[in-house]
Parts: sequence; C-alpha cells; structure tokens
Amino acid sequence: QVQLVESGGGSVQAGGSLRLSCTASGYSTRRGPMGWFRQGPGKEREGVASIGISGNTAYVGSVKGRFTISKDNAKNTLFLQMNSLKPEDTAMYYCAAGPPGQQWTSLDEPHYDYWGQGTQVTVSS
Repeated sequence: QVQLVESGGGSVQAGGSLRLSCTASGYSTRRGPMGWFRQGPGKEREGVASIGISGNTAYVGSVKGRFTISKDNAKNTLFLQMNSLKPEDTAMYYCAAGPPGQQWTSLDEPHYDYWGQGTQVTVSS
C-alpha cells in the first residue's frame, strides 16, 4: 500500500521560505516520477513542480526561480524548497507519485496515481 505523507507547511511572511517534505512508503522515489501540486482558496488544483526518475525537473511559470524540487532516494523523500514566498502561494500543497518506471515529468493531475493528504502553506503580506 502506497502512502505519501507531507510535512513542513506553516505560516510565513511574504519573502520568507519554507521546505516541504513528502515521505513515501510502499513506493520508491528512485523508480517513479513525482510532483507537487497546490490548491489555493477558491482555485483549482494546479501542478507546481515535477521530478523524473533521472532528476529532470519541470515547474509552473509562476514559481520558476523561486521553488526547487528535489528528492533523496536513500530516504525515500521528496522535497520542495520554496523561497521568496508570495501571498498568492497560499494553498494546500500535495505530494503525488506516478507509475513506477515512467520517465516523464508532468504537471497534469491525471498522470499521477498516488496522492498525499496535503500540508497547508499560508503566506501573509
């Protein structure tokens, strides 16, 4: 059974930083693509960042240069380093994992099979 557990969310002022973590069990971060998604108040869920098996990455335009996705395969953990946070980054952030063996990166929800419960990020101005 695959479980993804996010942590690291919280409240921060604009310009601050947070580092989200997603620990996987029943799934190897070494063997499949993973991503971070977010859903802000009154908004649809959107893809934020994705990382492939080989470490290739993709980002939505609004976070490029501010967010960095990475993973520690030895710890089976996915990270999202978020710098220069803005109020519009306020959202519930979700970790997602795709089918093992796939080489792609993707910011599209239907590509992912497994989801965490989310961690809240609130950025105040």
